[in-house]
Amino acid sequence: MSALDQLAILAAGFGAGILSSTVGVASLLSFPVLVALGIPPVVANASNSVGLIPAGLGGSIGYRTELRSHRHVTGVVMTCCAVGAVIGATLLLALPATAFEAAVPWLILLACGLVGAQPWISSWLARHRHEDDGPRHTMTAATTAFALLTGVYGGYFGAGAGVMMVAVLALGTDLDLRFVNAVKTLALLACNLVAGAIFVLVADLDWRAVVLLSLGSVGGGYLGARIGRRLPAAVFRVAVVGAGVAAAAFMF
Repeated sequence: MSALDQLAILAAGFGAGILSSTVGVASLLSFPVLVALGIPPVVANASNSVGLIPAGLGGSIGYRTELRSHRHVTGVVMTCCAVGAVIGATLLLALPATAFEAAVPWLILLACGLVGAQPWISSWLARHRHEDDGPRHTMTAATTAFALLTGVYGGYFGAGAGVMMVAVLALGTDLDLRFVNAVKTLALLACNLVAGAIFVLVADLDWRAVVLLSLGSVGGGYLGARIGRRLPAAVFRVAVVGAGVAAAAFMF
């Protein structure tokens, strides 16, 4: 690996860290760079998951104020993603990828549609809820189940997992989008931590790529959190949808 290649991975890690803490499609940038530099796809995928752990750490530190506002939801989402990531990482290592990967871009596009339509869907749900029902600041069984499925996908591949989590929380709760963005970043960290631990034990990794991604992504993750907490809700929603469509196009 040349010095230019190493610089490209370092820059990809920094950019992926920013994307992780803002729109949640970090792998859209870092994974293609690793593959383009000749790293086999499965090795690149596993190395990418491990290398982006610092991005989640940096982003979560940057969002620490928002994450304290709804501790119960934060705990449920982290647990769902940790458990789901075990299943997803196991699927990646044990099963052929072709069938699941064929569905991935459609899942991302569905999540994009849900995020984009969330204001109208939430308004419709509000009109049909009982008048005595207050704001939905807790996780229902259905929302928890979909968060778990998002964790499975995050452990398996991860590109667009942040978009999916935003869709799940934006539709299943009435929580502020800044908190949703913060907990989405923490959810991606949980997925990468658990899946990464499995990959370190049983998968082939390109450790030079892991280290370079880690060095770049920690600063990018923190900077992304500073940017993300200042994004107006409408701008954040448009950015998530745009990034998700790009992720789906890449997967196609």
